[in-house]
Amino acid sequence: MGRYRGPIVKIARRLGVNVAETEKVQKFLDRRPYAPGQHGQKRSRGRPSDYSVRLREKQKLRFIYDVSETQFRNLFAEASKRKGVTGTVFLQLLESRLDNVVFRLGIASTRRQARQFVRHGHILVNGKRVTIPGYRVRQGDEIKVAEKAKKIEFITQNVERFKNRKTFPWLEWNAGTMTGRFLRLPEREMLSLPVNEQLVIEFYSR
Repeated sequence: MGRYRGPIVKIARRLGVNVAETEKVQKFLDRRPYAPGQHGQKRSRGRPSDYSVRLREKQKLRFIYDVSETQFRNLFAEASKRKGVTGTVFLQLLESRLDNVVFRLGIASTRRQARQFVRHGHILVNGKRVTIPGYRVRQGDEIKVAEKAKKIEFITQNVERFKNRKTFPWLEWNAGTMTGRFLRLPEREMLSLPVNEQLVIEFYSR
């Protein structure tokens, strides 16, 4: 299964979670807190099966980070082989994707937009152009907007809009130079994700 390219609001309403982590999607959810479709408000369901509960958590996490099923499964397989708590390691691998870091820094307003910026060569890692959205950012890496890209309206608007936003403790950002740094891998308690990753582990371990 490839990456979902349809309306993200539809997925957010279906899962009941702001998977885009944007104010715009949250407004849609506040206005219509039910599943999409003409029967969304009237739909009644019995007790969900254990499988459907685990599948739902997996889908939440996959859509939040906006990765394909194959990428998601491969990252889980890698996390399960590493030392440490599998769920936390899995989240750390997702958080260290370049497109996610670009989004967290406020260079892009969504992860979809971040992925586009990366693919178009607007992002430098340690001074080198990287065009792979899933590139693994390491501790101490510098993430910078390329000089020509600093004049792109979308990027300048995003930086201005988010410059006063509370920064994430595992990231460092200088809006003036449009330069950031990945300080360390985030601990689980630093991530306010509406997902129970243990259920995701159980889904893939079944």
